[in-house]
Amino acid sequence: MTGVAGDRKRIAACGCGAVTLELSGKPIVAATCYCHSCQQAGRGFEALPGAPAVVGADGGTPYVLMRKDRLTWLSGSDRLAEHRLTPESPTRRFVARCCNSPVALEFTKGHWLSVYSERIPEAERPAAEMRTIVGDRPDGVELPDDIPNYRTPSGKFMWRLLTAWAAMGFRAPPVERTAGYRP
Repeated sequence: MTGVAGDRKRIAACGCGAVTLELSGKPIVAATCYCHSCQQAGRGFEALPGAPAVVGADGGTPYVLMRKDRLTWLSGSDRLAEHRLTPESPTRRFVARCCNSPVALEFTKGHWLSVYSERIPEAERPAAEMRTIVGDRPDGVELPDDIPNYRTPSGKFMWRLLTAWAAMGFRAPPVERTAGYRP
């Protein structure tokens, strides 16, 4: 981590360190998602040989959402495999083929990349500010009230996405156009 709060740099990496991604500046938001898609994809990734855990015992998947113009692939972007739950899904997840570590999720029409929080060293990882889509959590899971628990994407969540998009000039480049990306 360097500089002042708005100038922070963090490195996200796959489990073996071959894929690295620099995250510059303040995240849009750090959140834990409970949607069925994140649970399904996460469980599938966890079944891969040597893959790290992705979904928490409570059914949540923690992410750090970053503007795409604040990302720089430092190494290994050519080792990423794309995963979609269905061929027409606008959401694609990137898994490092070298160690089966899920690295990030992209809503392809969006201006942000959701980096799996576990890819960021614990000492540098932003704490979750909210839980979202908690209506999809597994039956019987009770969530604490230490941070807001939203049944759907909240107004606060959407406002943060909108203000980040405005700051980017309403551009939404694909991951392949982020700095340092090499297919």
